[in-house]
Parts: sequence; structure tokens; C-alpha cells
Amino acid sequence: MGIVKNSLRIAAALLVACGANAAMAQSGADFYKGKTLTIITSTGAGGPYDMVARLVGKFMTKHLPGQPANVVQNMPGAGHVLATNYMFNQAAKDGTVIAVVANSIPLHQLIDGKGVRYDARKFNWIGSTGIANLVTVAWHASGVKSIDDVMRAELVTGATGTGSGTYLYPTVMNMVLGTKFKLVMGYKSTAELDIAMERGEVNARSGGSVVGMMQEHPDWFTSKKVAVLTQVGDRREKSLPDVPLMAELARTDEQRLLLKLVSSPVALGRPFMTAPGVPPERVEILRKAFSASMSDPEFLDEAEKLQLDLNPLSGARVAEIVEESLATPPELVEKVRAALAQ
Repeated sequence: MGIVKNSLRIAAALLVACGANAAMAQSGADFYKGKTLTIITSTGAGGPYDMVARLVGKFMTKHLPGQPANVVQNMPGAGHVLATNYMFNQAAKDGTVIAVVANSIPLHQLIDGKGVRYDARKFNWIGSTGIANLVTVAWHASGVKSIDDVMRAELVTGATGTGSGTYLYPTVMNMVLGTKFKLVMGYKSTAELDIAMERGEVNARSGGSVVGMMQEHPDWFTSKKVAVLTQVGDRREKSLPDVPLMAELARTDEQRLLLKLVSSPVALGRPFMTAPGVPPERVEILRKAFSASMSDPEFLDEAEKLQLDLNPLSGARVAEIVEESLATPPELVEKVRAALAQ
């Protein structure tokens, strides 16, 4: 009798296992066949976010089991908050809707909070195409060779406005690290600012993409017309292995947290996510398809033709950056608010 009971228990366990495996299969290979993957972007048509949404959608569906169709839906509004709220509260929770949103979304939740009806920690982050690091450079005529020089002597730097990296990064470094950047405001564009630096009106500028600068001003680097002082991002650029990240300049834990928080949007690049509540095994399938897309030779070729800067991150790493940012102690958040309020 005991043998019969044990046999029944084993049979029951096998049925449960078979049922679980069938459910997982439906969550994976069989699920996406005949369906459409919707990719929402928090921007309007055109521009890098829209382009990267269309490019990633094209290649993710190639690498998803069942090879579903794809469609991109533009959802601009409320400073990228509209699309983010939609993903948190209204989007389907079955893995058929993903989104690329502004990398400032977690920081906005922490610093401002206007219109926020989401918690960035609860999204299922799929990955990021990344972006090139932003750099602070000094013109050769200034004689400044490294960020240490700016700790000792004043360096005049131009800025386009208080909302830009041309203003934010030197201001924060002055506040946190004690650098001696002297800001000259009022330039209408970064192109105008670059010309001003070449003319000697200012001796430095911050917030430029290292890839963009190399494309627009290759002679700055080949002829050593600029010294790169710092970079902002998740990790050092391969082309700038000896230039410190801004957050690496911290001398205390508090400084490190402040600088990492200010750096977090750049570190996130162009992040993709799906809604909270999507089954974990389906999230994993999306992550694998995203990762496969990032190394697909055809994807890389098309990205190069579109001049999209890439620095891919895994979904796990994106989630870590979001978590680290939102875990910043309130007293340090207030200090960042004060810097931004200037």
C-alpha cells in the first residue's frame, strides 16, 4: 500500500512539474509567436531616443522566440513622465509592451517628483543601449592638464544655461570637491560655446559627449588642443582609460554618493524597461533578446550609420543604478536640490 501511495505522490509531482514547464513554455517560445511587441518612447518622432527605439525594436523581435512583429509608439509629454506613468499604471503586464524613457526619470522621482505616479525601482529593467560619457575639457592655451590643476587655480568655463551639463557639472564639482571653475553664462548653444573656447573667450567647457566631440572636432584630440579633465558615466570610456570619472574624485562616502547621484542619468544611458508584474521568466527572455541585439553585427552596423553612440548595459546593471540612486539619503538629496536650484 505504501508503495502505491508513493507512486501516486511521484505521479502528482510529475504532473505539477509538467504543468509548470508548460506554463514556462507559454511564457517563452510559444507566447510571442503571432503577437506584436510595442516599443514606447517618451519622446516625439525623430531624435536619438526615437531612432534607438525603432532600431532596438527591429532587432529584439529578431532575437525573441516566435519573432513577433513590432511597432513603435511615441508618447511625449510632461517631461517624459507621461510615458513612464503609462508603463507603470496602464501598460500590459505580459511582456508585449516595453519602453525607452529618459535617463532622468529616476532622478526626477527623487529630486522633483512633479507628476510622478511611478516607482522606478519596481519596473523590470531590460537593459540600456547606453550613451557615450560626458566630459569636461580644458583648452590647451590654459595650461591646465588635469582636474588637480583646477583645485589650485581658477579656470574660466562657459555655460549655455542652468539646466545643462555645461553648468551642472562644474557647479557640482565646485560645491563638492572644491574646484575653482569660474562660470561664464549666456551662450546660446554648445556650438557657440565651442567657438568661444577656440577663440579664447573661455578656457573650458563641460557636458559634451566624448563621441560627439571626437566627431565634430577630431583635431582637438589628434592635435592635443584639449585636455580631458573628467568624465561622467557608469565606467570610464575605453578611449580615455586614464581620465577619472567625476564620482571617482570623491574623498568621502558622502561626496561619492552625491557625485554618483548627479552622474546617474548619464550612467543609465537610454534605458529600456517593461511594466511591473510581468512574469520573471518573460522578463528574462526580453533581457536575453536585448543583449543579443546589442552584439548583433547588423545592429551595430545600422547604429554606426545613424551615428548613435552605444555603451550597452545589462538589465541587472540598470536596475542596480536605479536602486543606488533612489537609496540616496534624504540629507544628500537636499544638497543636490540646492545645487540644482542655483
